[in-house]
Amino acid sequence: MPRATRLTAPLAVLALALPLAACVDNAPAADPSGTAAGGPAAISVDSSADACALSTTSAPSGNVVFKVKNTGADVTEFYLLAEDGLRIVSEVENIGPGISRDLVVVAKPGTYVAACKPGMVGDGIRQAFTVTDSGAVITPSGELGDQIKAATTAYIGYVKDQSEQLLTGTQAFVDAYTSGKDDEARALYASTRLHWERIETVAESFGDLDPSMDLREADLAEGEEWTGWHLLEKDLWAPSPEANGGKAYVPLTDAQRTDYAGRLLADTVELNTRTHAAEFATTITADFIGNGAKGLLDEVATGKVTGEEEIWSHTDLWDFQANVDGARVAYDGLRDVVVTKDPALAEDLDARFDTLTGLLDTHRKGDGFVLYTELSKDQVKELSVAVDALSEPLSRLTAAVVL
Repeated sequence: MPRATRLTAPLAVLALALPLAACVDNAPAADPSGTAAGGPAAISVDSSADACALSTTSAPSGNVVFKVKNTGADVTEFYLLAEDGLRIVSEVENIGPGISRDLVVVAKPGTYVAACKPGMVGDGIRQAFTVTDSGAVITPSGELGDQIKAATTAYIGYVKDQSEQLLTGTQAFVDAYTSGKDDEARALYASTRLHWERIETVAESFGDLDPSMDLREADLAEGEEWTGWHLLEKDLWAPSPEANGGKAYVPLTDAQRTDYAGRLLADTVELNTRTHAAEFATTITADFIGNGAKGLLDEVATGKVTGEEEIWSHTDLWDFQANVDGARVAYDGLRDVVVTKDPALAEDLDARFDTLTGLLDTHRKGDGFVLYTELSKDQVKELSVAVDALSEPLSRLTAAVVL
């Protein structure tokens, strides 16, 4: 789920197939030299209310660890952007005051932009960052290379399958919605969005699509037009005046329904096209997959488990399950590598995924789930605790695979 001012743009069109990175806690100790013998380059980042201070503005290609500390009073984020300042190479979110988080990047030579976002709003505080050519070979080889190749191939196939199913489901949803078959559209809403939520972090990497398809009303910037799934959700589950800021909800006209639903379908077609493009396959790397797993669980923690994602339909548990599904698929693809390099982490992740999935199963109802509003405070807390328990070991996945 994007914020209104999210720093994003298409990743699949990157000429150099920029790598993604992981939001990784407890990363191995890093050496500022960045040499193969010394380990990854370590760069300190001090994110305050009015500054984004890096200990250095350049690093050699290879493994780079940004050690981000929030010295401000507001929650912050740190981004590594492509040279155009739009496309996200990697990010670490939700860094509370006084908290430190590590961001692990497998960096290729090139010019980038580093950005801190105190308060998680606006364009952030930016500066140029350069990755020089170290001459080091950063592509894995041997058995490890074969395992990662198998993981990336499988994940590309998974993303393509989910985008295809999303397109089929969206077409059926749009047909029902624009024909005034609201009950049918409501029945299709959550089950169709499952396919979006399973690959949400991939969709976010195509930055221009995510805000137009999945922006919540609460995240709208002043003067920004609201489009996408949640606009149609609100129209199908019309709120009371009390739930709508004290104002009576005005339904969309037939013309507006056709317009907004058509835009959603067109964006979905574009998403499917981009995930099937040859360029997209070049962006899927081990750190992309690891990032996706952690990013999907972050989506659960910041939106689904709080009930803020589907505020009108209350179908948050469908989204919750889908995010977990996507994270599990991403992890399972890399599991052979983790078993080889850190078997204890693999065992921990297996157990915690199973625990969270089992807990979600207790809230199933028919082919779906109970509404979020039917959960008690204790049940929400239980789910939140299980998410937190999985989040910590999952935050170490990318470091375990690429460092």
